[in-house]
Amino acid sequence: MEEKLKLLAVIRIRGMVGAHREIRETMAYLRLHRNNHMILVPSSPSYLGMLQKVKDYITWGEISKDVLVKVLEKRGRLIGNKRLTDENVKSLGFNSIEELADALYNLKVKLRDIKGLKPVFRLRPPRKGFKHSIKRPYGSKGETGYRGEAINELILRML
Repeated sequence: MEEKLKLLAVIRIRGMVGAHREIRETMAYLRLHRNNHMILVPSSPSYLGMLQKVKDYITWGEISKDVLVKVLEKRGRLIGNKRLTDENVKSLGFNSIEELADALYNLKVKLRDIKGLKPVFRLRPPRKGFKHSIKRPYGSKGETGYRGEAINELILRML
């Protein structure tokens, strides 16, 4: 039985000082060059392996469709650092930001396949800070690693 792929939001929350070369290269493959940058990836085995390798520097989970719409509206950027609007989305081949979010959420299209849309979302540090240590895993009084649906609450605090 085949498991359905889900869209994952991945956020870098730690710096790379003292990190091994393999970890720095994996972060570069994921396009996570700075803290508080977020990418969207499918939950395929190759991506999950990369996320496990850099789990001490990132946090990830399944993003919901309504949070994805808010991220695209507030933090979606086109080349030239122009905001993503409904008019701009029409030039990309979609009728609205909601239609683009639906296509991304259902994995019908990838961010990198949409010409002119930046694949990385630059977020702010979370309002009221991180609740726990960024050096410990999520669930044991930490912030890094897999957090499932709780990623949505963190993303909303970072918009």
